[in-house]
Amino acid sequence: MSYGHRPGQHSYATDPEGASVADDEKQIRDLIERWAKAVHEGDMDGVLDAHADDIVMYDVPPPDDGIRGIERYRASWPPFFDWQRQGACFEIVSLDVTAGADVAFAHALLRCGTEQELREDPANRLRMTIGLRKENGRWTVSHEHHSFPHKDLGPGDQEK
Repeated sequence: MSYGHRPGQHSYATDPEGASVADDEKQIRDLIERWAKAVHEGDMDGVLDAHADDIVMYDVPPPDDGIRGIERYRASWPPFFDWQRQGACFEIVSLDVTAGADVAFAHALLRCGTEQELREDPANRLRMTIGLRKENGRWTVSHEHHSFPHKDLGPGDQEK
């Protein structure tokens, strides 16, 4: 595949089914934005939409070895929704998508916290990485990783 282009002219590679990389990246961006809106609204059906049955998620709260499978993924959300009803936000600040013919990934920064938490630390961001597979012409989320930076580490304590 060639991603080269001349100034003022865009040339996008296409996958075997004829979709351009730009089309795939837009589909993925739309999928993730719909998912984030569903999370913010506490919409379980929207959160689960376009997620693989064999999803693996590494989340902020335990278990540290991750959650495997759509049923465990589903079970992980009600405590978050309870916390979010306190007035917390969940909104994408930045989102970058890279798509191949049948595998893609995205990374994002999100504002995630209550009004008080965001007032105390306005620059704090949830970091998120998402892995996707294209199956039967449809993008499906197969991996999520959510984390917050460690704020309690001093300058000499950070991993190299």
